[in-house]
Amino acid sequence: MTDRTAVGGAASEDAAHALLASLPDTLPREEILAINSGSTSDIHTERTYAYNGWTFTLPPGVFAPGDTSRIVHDRLLDGTIPVKGRSYAAMGAGLGVEAVIAGSLGAREVYAADVHPDSVATAAAHYRDIVGDRTDTVFRPLVSNLFEDFPDTARLDVITFNPPAVSTRTSEDPTVVRNVCVGAGIVLRFLDQIVTRDLLAPDGEVHLVVSNTAELRRIVGHAVDAGFRPVVLHRQTWEGDNCQAYLFKLIRHDAA
Repeated sequence: MTDRTAVGGAASEDAAHALLASLPDTLPREEILAINSGSTSDIHTERTYAYNGWTFTLPPGVFAPGDTSRIVHDRLLDGTIPVKGRSYAAMGAGLGVEAVIAGSLGAREVYAADVHPDSVATAAAHYRDIVGDRTDTVFRPLVSNLFEDFPDTARLDVITFNPPAVSTRTSEDPTVVRNVCVGAGIVLRFLDQIVTRDLLAPDGEVHLVVSNTAELRRIVGHAVDAGFRPVVLHRQTWEGDNCQAYLFKLIRHDAA
C-alpha cells in the first residue's frame, strides 16, 4: 500500500515533534527476522536486476535493490526527488540505479558513493553503459565511508540514502550485515557529517528511507535535534507483515 502523505516545504518545529510522536515503534526482533528471512540468500552469486527497461548485472557481493530501494528509484524517476541541473549524491550506490536515473534526467553532478569498492565499480560500469558521457553531467564514482572521502568543496543539492539500519542482526555474514543491519548508528553519523561538513547547498534536500525495522523514532529524533525539519513524502506498507517504510525529506532548519 502506498501513501503519498505530504509534499512541500519543511515542517515547523512543532510539526516535526508531532510527526516524531506519530511514528510507529520498532518491530519486535522476531518480526524483523521473519521479514528479512531469505532476502539476501543469493548475495554471493551473480544476478541480474531490471528497472525502467534497463538491465543491471550484479557481481557477487553487490546488493540487489529491494522494496525500499525502489521507493527511492520511483521517486527519482517521477521527479518527486528533483535532480535535473542539480548536484546529487547517491549514498550506498550499490549497483548504480540511482546514479543512472539521475544522469539520464540531466543532473549537473552525480556522486555514486559506497563503502564497498566492487559496488562503486559496478555502479560506474552501469552508468557508462546506460547513460554514457553527457556533456551536461559530471559523474563522480567514489569509494567512501559515508562522506569521509568527499572533497571539502562538495556542496550537494540532493542526497538520497536507504541505509542498512535494521535494528536486529539478521545474519552472521558480514556482507549481509553491511547491506542490511548495521543499525541506527550509521544514520546518525550520516546526518552529523552533513551538518559538521556543511555539505548541503542552500535549499539542499536529504531524502532518507527508514522503516520500523530500524529505530525509526531515534533516527528521526536525531535529525530534528541536528536541525533538520522532516516531511513524509511517501509511506509504504505491505500485506502480510507490519513493516512501515517512510521516505523523509529533510531540510536544514536554517534553510527552511
